[in-house]
Amino acid sequence: MSSMHWGAELPIGEKVDASRAKVPQRSTMRGRSITLEALDPQKHGESLWENLGGQQNASLWVYVFDGPYLERGAFELELERKARSQEYLFFAVVDNESDRAVGLAAYLNIHPAHRSIEVGSILYSRALQRTRGATEAMYLMARHAFEVLGYRRYEWKCNSLNEPSRRAAARFGFTFEGIFRQHLIVKERNRDTAWFSLLDREWPSRKAAFERWLEPTNFDGEGRQKFALTKLIAEGRQ
Repeated sequence: MSSMHWGAELPIGEKVDASRAKVPQRSTMRGRSITLEALDPQKHGESLWENLGGQQNASLWVYVFDGPYLERGAFELELERKARSQEYLFFAVVDNESDRAVGLAAYLNIHPAHRSIEVGSILYSRALQRTRGATEAMYLMARHAFEVLGYRRYEWKCNSLNEPSRRAAARFGFTFEGIFRQHLIVKERNRDTAWFSLLDREWPSRKAAFERWLEPTNFDGEGRQKFALTKLIAEGRQ
């Protein structure tokens, strides 16, 4: 309920804890299927090139800000830039069975004073797409942002034409907030941006749904899910 401020008859927002969130640091988040490791070009470069680089993987880069990288030298320079960035914190998604990096994801738009942070620059190889590890990576990053770093708003943004990304955001329990028209120019093309968010008060129910979905018992002998994540999240919202 809105409160009144200094006698003025104007509604204002509710009072909140104004303490700062933590700035994310280079760390490791380990799950059952994958491990998120702070991007290290020396350690992850070869496997990331094999999974994300070259002409055969060019289509993976359509909706991200950079790429594709058809030459290994340019790809390695970009990995170095990403690893050194002071604005973003990039993680390699490492498959636990093979110990090979099969994707990238980052924290960006980090605002500790407002306790707002975004997950983005998500680039999954074909080996990672539509796997348990793909979902587990997003669970681990959200859990770390809310429970370790203390953020209250977790954002997801994507090109409004990127239907797979929009479906993923909805599947993970983010709330669609609208379209920012003519938001960016990316690769000399207009980008309208779809905005989604997940709030700290919503995280406990989303966490429970993620953890139920990720349980080995949720999958049969062929690896097929018994209960869809969207169904589990919908049940948690009731």
